[in-house]
Amino acid sequence: MLLWLITAVNILWSTAECREPVLHRVGGGKYTWAPNMNLTAWAMHEKFYVGDWLYFGFDKTRYNVLEVSKMNYNNCDDKNFITNITRGGRDVFNLTEARPYYFLSGLGYCFEGMKVAVYAQYAPPDPDPAPLVVRNGCPSQSAGYGIIIMVLALLASSAVMG
Repeated sequence: MLLWLITAVNILWSTAECREPVLHRVGGGKYTWAPNMNLTAWAMHEKFYVGDWLYFGFDKTRYNVLEVSKMNYNNCDDKNFITNITRGGRDVFNLTEARPYYFLSGLGYCFEGMKVAVYAQYAPPDPDPAPLVVRNGCPSQSAGYGIIIMVLALLASSAVMG
């Protein structure tokens, strides 16, 4: 029974898709959301995963950040946007689903390059199925199975005794 529990936990944790979220500074640099930047090239060199954050740094008196549909993105149409994420010029957006996201700045700035599309995907499973322990709710590869084995032993003994 104990061996079965250890094997089951190891399989579940070794296939877990868990990683620390990343904050992507859209476009790089201090002011990340500005005209005449090649945000498409920037996005092509980044990997976006569910749970990551996008940071938009910009002059809020001139620009905004709107999440839009693919059609609106392609046409630089700021009408009927999905979400206006503009708050204070240092705004973040959480990628909560595995799907494409489309952003643009309205008031004609989209035509000056202020638009970006990113595709958030699920994080790949960890290729190294080394011993795992849980930290902050996320499997981490460090100390061995000590704690896991103790917990599983307690569970197995309670199952046998119960």
